Amino acid sequence: MLLVLILAAGLWGIGYLAGVSRTARLASVAVLLLGVITAQLVLPDGHPLRAATGGSAAMWLILGGFAVLVLVYGRVLKALRNRATPATQEPAMPSDQFSETELERYARHIVLRELGGPGQKKMKQARVLVIGAGGLGAPALQYLAAAGVGTIGVIDDDEVENANLQRQVIHRDADIGMPKVFSAQQAMQEQNPNVIVLPYHRRLTDEIAADLFADFDLILDGTDNFDTRYLANRTAVALGKPLISGALSQWEGQLSVFDPAHGAPCYQCIFPEAPAPGLAPSCAEAGVIGPLPGVVGSMMAVEAIKVITGAGQALRGEMLIYDALYGESRKITLSRRADCPICGK
Repeated sequence: MLLVLILAAGLWGIGYLAGVSRTARLASVAVLLLGVITAQLVLPDGHPLRAATGGSAAMWLILGGFAVLVLVYGRVLKALRNRATPATQEPAMPSDQFSETELERYARHIVLRELGGPGQKKMKQARVLVIGAGGLGAPALQYLAAAGVGTIGVIDDDEVENANLQRQVIHRDADIGMPKVFSAQQAMQEQNPNVIVLPYHRRLTDEIAADLFADFDLILDGTDNFDTRYLANRTAVALGKPLISGALSQWEGQLSVFDPAHGAPCYQCIFPEAPAPGLAPSCAEAGVIGPLPGVVGSMMAVEAIKVITGAGQALRGEMLIYDALYGESRKITLSRRADCPICGK
């Protein structure tokens, strides 16, 4: 028995000096022990090798079982400690403070004269709701999370489909069949674990809109149907929340900040009625170039940052129109309508 213990100690020591991993050293000792047990079980009584290794398999089985129990106990204890105090995750910081990791991450914002530390703090304290995790919602969500917006809600009742992946870049092939809000949440928290993502896997309806909007400072509408757009608009106006709205079709995108509380028109001032069927086909019907939602959705995120921080001039009372086919952009002025049923006097 002493010979086997000396051999085991020799294997461990040589492996340690050679820089072999602990797992590999454990494996070499386990192979030695297994060989000894096999010799005790296979070789006849009185065989010199059996005699040199203890003469019985029982004590080696007991010793091996004890070693396994010790290893299992150690693994379980380590897992419990890691679960209680993750070593790779910094403790959550208060909304008015930044960890060293956050300061380094947002350094390019903090050196911007228009944002600085106060602007980044406003973003950390902000609560933004994005309606839709599709073409426009995907890039908007990604950049809001990357920028450090503290709490981001996303509401969508759809699931990831193969046809989405041509433009909805927040989702992956492995996410097909998963609710979009959970796929988006996973991607955002992997991108920036310092933000809180609140997924709402349901359709926006009259019954929940007011209570949901009341919990956020700013609403982004990236939907592709007029019923939801009108619902989002009238709820945002009623609660005095700014609404950033984007739209796409084929090669063209547009966006604006609808904010009657600050003198700008609302969505229904500009689009009093939904167009007749066929006049404004969806992306599924008319098609859309893949990168276009990324351009317009990113612009929506920029407008959100400007509204939150007060930097620059947000697109209140203006609509930006981007023509990707010819590489042209233009802005048009929007005016409130006194007879608007939503925001008119």
